[in-house]
Amino acid sequence: MSPEFILYLVINTAVVLAIAPLFISLIKKVKAWTQGRRGPPLFQTYFMLAKLVKKEVIYSPHSSWIMRVTPIINIAAILVAALFVPLVFVPEPVGGIGNIILLLYLLALAKFFMALAGLDAGSSFGGMGSSREMSISAIIEPTTIIVFAALVFVFKTLNIFEMFTLSAASGTLSTPTLILIGISLFIILIVETSRIPVDNPETHLELTMIHEGMILEQSGSNLALMELSAAVKLTLLMALLINLIIPFGLSTTLSAAGLLLALVLFLVKGTVLAGVIGLFESSMAKMRFFRLPSLFAMAFFFSTLIIIIEVFS
Repeated sequence: MSPEFILYLVINTAVVLAIAPLFISLIKKVKAWTQGRRGPPLFQTYFMLAKLVKKEVIYSPHSSWIMRVTPIINIAAILVAALFVPLVFVPEPVGGIGNIILLLYLLALAKFFMALAGLDAGSSFGGMGSSREMSISAIIEPTTIIVFAALVFVFKTLNIFEMFTLSAASGTLSTPTLILIGISLFIILIVETSRIPVDNPETHLELTMIHEGMILEQSGSNLALMELSAAVKLTLLMALLINLIIPFGLSTTLSAAGLLLALVLFLVKGTVLAGVIGLFESSMAKMRFFRLPSLFAMAFFFSTLIIIIEVFS
């Protein structure tokens, strides 16, 4: 493993951990503005995480080792997955890092253990949230596979680093089909991060909660890890979308000036996308559970159309 790639691992992990809570606060701020409220400070998520770390961890008497290891497995899987999606610098691929199939397995691993932890505590709310999460996953995961398969067909590679290199080399949209992929990736982002209209991350109403139901029994530093992993997952999916669709500014050389410019541009693009997510959530109500497949079908249709176009073009 080259020193350049080791430096990439350090930089990418540091950047994603540093800015992930910011995007959560930005989305909340935009939603508050649309409702005529002032909203929380931009650093509110950082304050919340810092407060949770200082609190005591309490376990249900019915829980097992699954509840104890889930926060660690969750954050570890998400952080490793984040290494597959360059935020500011695209290195040369090394080993299996960057493989799009392994990325999907890492995201599925984190989701699987989170659902197990929801069941492990013996809480009816946790079991309900886990049941709903697995039901949605059974529907959305085939769509997710088709969306990422469309990316593979467009860029002719399974490696995300090579996708980003090709996209950054063009500096603009390399193909009109990426616009359709962008719509599909946006839908995947909304579903995978449990946002409106799929779920409301700001409610604890037992009749509707999905993600919040699964982490309801978490507390203290364990809850901080779960919240941080959710923020990192949102950031890596945002990076996958904006750095493929709007690749300008992504650095392909390891220089201080290039990295700084790429970081600033990524923050600008991420802020715009966070604003779009906030506006999107504010313009919609939570959908009924049995109407969700109609949302997934849109991403499935666009991605299937892209694959057909690429195969016969």
